[in-house]
Amino acid sequence: MADIAKTSEIRFKIGLDAQNVPLDIKWAATDSKNNELRDCKSIMISIWDMVQNQTLKIDLWTNDMTTDEMHSHYFQTLLAMTESYAKATGNPYAVEEMKKFAQQLAKKTADWEDKKG
Repeated sequence: MADIAKTSEIRFKIGLDAQNVPLDIKWAATDSKNNELRDCKSIMISIWDMVQNQTLKIDLWTNDMTTDEMHSHYFQTLLAMTESYAKATGNPYAVEEMKKFAQQLAKKTADWEDKKG
């Protein structure tokens, strides 16, 4: 294993109401230009726990995040995860198949939203 040349931190600060519902989410990274806390409305974190041999998740969003913003965040995250997966594994089918799936799901989601509306 190579020697660690440096470390970096990503920090989240979550403001909660009395029922522990996120009202405010801020984040900062030590590698960013100014290392200041920045506002965001949602975070989705997946962590591979090598002891439990499973994925642990943290999904948080503020109560002012719109449904349209959540749709966009979800689909962009899904496609970004697919790109990462394909890069890490070399799976030649992942990107093509997931893009098809995401497009189909986006169409069905848009149709569903239209019917609600």
